[in-house]
Amino acid sequence: MTDERLAIHGGRPVRDTVLPYGRQTITEADISAVTDVLRSDWLTTGPKVEEFEQAIAEFSGARHAVSFSSGTAALHGATFAAGLGPGDEAITTPLTFCATANAVLYQGATPLFADVDAETLTIDPSDVAQKITSRTRALLPVDFAGHPAALDALVELAQRHNLIVIEDGAHALGATYHRRRVGSIAHMTMFSLHPVKHLTTGEGGIITTNDDQLASRLRMFRSHGIASDARTRQAQGQWFYEMTELGFNYRLTDIGAALGLSQMPRLPENLVRRRQIAARYAVELADTPQLRLPTVAADVEPAWHLYPVRVGAAIDRGDVFRALRAEGLGVNVHYIPVHLHPYYRRRFGFTGGECPNAEEAYERLISVPMFHGMTDQDVSDVVAAVRKVMAYFTRATQAR
Repeated sequence: MTDERLAIHGGRPVRDTVLPYGRQTITEADISAVTDVLRSDWLTTGPKVEEFEQAIAEFSGARHAVSFSSGTAALHGATFAAGLGPGDEAITTPLTFCATANAVLYQGATPLFADVDAETLTIDPSDVAQKITSRTRALLPVDFAGHPAALDALVELAQRHNLIVIEDGAHALGATYHRRRVGSIAHMTMFSLHPVKHLTTGEGGIITTNDDQLASRLRMFRSHGIASDARTRQAQGQWFYEMTELGFNYRLTDIGAALGLSQMPRLPENLVRRRQIAARYAVELADTPQLRLPTVAADVEPAWHLYPVRVGAAIDRGDVFRALRAEGLGVNVHYIPVHLHPYYRRRFGFTGGECPNAEEAYERLISVPMFHGMTDQDVSDVVAAVRKVMAYFTRATQAR
């Protein structure tokens, strides 16, 4: 007989080992690719970096791809390339990791927060339009959970007001928007290469762009503001270089690039697997009481970095979170709205209520496991645990 008691109350958990919300998949081929680089002449700033960048550019349909040591470094490079500085403003979403807004602060500019659409949880173009001032220089939409933002409306706003769109596509490598690949639409798009993403370089990030000048500024910025690179100077037998801007050491290593290159051929199947998992969740959790599943806009194909569900307002999200953890699911919450973090409250005087849709969503959100290495049994375990926990709390709510 099945034990229906929650594990947190002494019942048997659905899983005996914790299934994380995301994790990397490393093969022997990946290990071999990294080992080959370790035996080569170039550990960093070498041929594998350029080869990897070309592969990402081709996959994304962009003219250029410029790699960085992290997604945060890549965003910083993008705000530099966009020319942000003191006195400027950039509009972004609060429902993101803090790095998105921090990259604006790194350049001495001020981030403004527009609320999110209550359905897709991506930035609301109508609220963006209300926030644009004479000081606005850039828009930083986020493809939340791998669902592209409303890019057409945002690009149109940018064209009307002479702004640059820096798309935070950290979650969205491989997503499509109106039959176009994310990475080929905005002025610049950042993809994260962190281990929990669709492919990894260990740590890393990359910017795609169709603009030659932006690409040049990105490459210069990631290497101390120096226009030439060490590999080119060595090939030409030259030593002379000039620093023309204040840049940073944000370069990706050949070790990381080799790992990313090794994983590139598996990227399409990784995306297929994530979409299969999302499709199963959509069907098997559809009738779960007090649970709201993600919304997918028309003519959009998400990349599904996350699978964020929302708990009904009648149920305490914290109770559900703890119960799911006890059942063996490594659930997480994405994200605490940026403007509610202590630093932003202290510096800008946010008190809550500025972005009601984002704030309400945060109170309800839980990310259940979603990664391409999940087995069918893993998916079944997630479904079983979510149904079990939500059934209990729904009954408890009805009994009040």
